Amino acid sequence: RTCDQLRCTACDFRVSLFNDYIWDQSCDYLFFRNNMPELSKLRAKMIKKKGSRAYACQCSWRSISELADLQTDQQLRWVCGKH
Repeated sequence: RTCDQLRCTACDFRVSLFNDYIWDQSCDYLFFRNNMPELSKLRAKMIKKKGSRAYACQCSWRSISELADLQTDQQLRWVCGKH
């Protein structure tokens, strides 16, 4: 299970998640800064991968293919946005 209300405390943006996708390795800060949250623009760097999930806010992004604790990632500033 994962929180579907994640919020980034660094950019104050809601974290978007996309099931069965990962981010292309060419993704960079400016790509997300300029294209979040427009799905039509984000699709340019999304790769279909069954069982994975792509997460992104305006300043950070992650592709997850197996169970992971995002709280242990020191670079992420994502917190539960409360339910």
